[in-house]
Amino acid sequence: MEIGESISALKKHQFLISNLKQHSMKIVIANDSHFKYAEIICDTIAESAKVRGTGIAKRTPEYIQKRLHNGNAVIALDGDKFAGFCYIEVWGHEKFVANSGLIVHPDYRNQGLAKRIKKEIFNLSRSKFPDAKIFGITTGLAVMKMNYELGYKPVTFSELTTDPEFWKGCQTCKNFDILTRTEQKMCLCTGMLYDPAIKTKASGMEKVNSKAFKRLKSIKESLFLSKKTK
Repeated sequence: MEIGESISALKKHQFLISNLKQHSMKIVIANDSHFKYAEIICDTIAESAKVRGTGIAKRTPEYIQKRLHNGNAVIALDGDKFAGFCYIEVWGHEKFVANSGLIVHPDYRNQGLAKRIKKEIFNLSRSKFPDAKIFGITTGLAVMKMNYELGYKPVTFSELTTDPEFWKGCQTCKNFDILTRTEQKMCLCTGMLYDPAIKTKASGMEKVNSKAFKRLKSIKESLFLSKKTK
């Protein structure tokens, strides 16, 4: 077999394995029966943040279990094996909800699973809280792109919830001092908001400007991290 044919066969094999995994994958609304996954969810989120060197609010297994109990989360399972997760946080007397903690286990990355989970948690949010504005803050370009395709728009922090409990969750993030220095007006995270009252064009039809998101992130890092090291 020629080298080119060997590479082609390998790619085909990997594609077939990926398809098999996707067919066996279930993404369901979480409940009490999923309490046993709380610890691995927390560990996977923490390890991912450590590897990427990004700031993220730490969550405890008890915190995750509360979201599971309320049915405010979706979990991806390959049989009984944990594959991915995301949960809903409710703020401002249900005027705002956030889709938080999006994570995919390393064994299931690069298969489009994060996008599927993101869509499911977005749909669950719209179903349970139809009048709420859905928002998120993130440093991740991939998450920004997924949000944009669902109809989110970049916004200033002043347009997000003013609930102090939400911002208190940022205290365990390594970049919290930046949020404090800017009087909660700006950080390395980008705020994004979906407003159900505003009719947007069909989600996903607008081209995502990846360069603009990368440039925005780069400017923030240059501005805030350089000040931090002085």
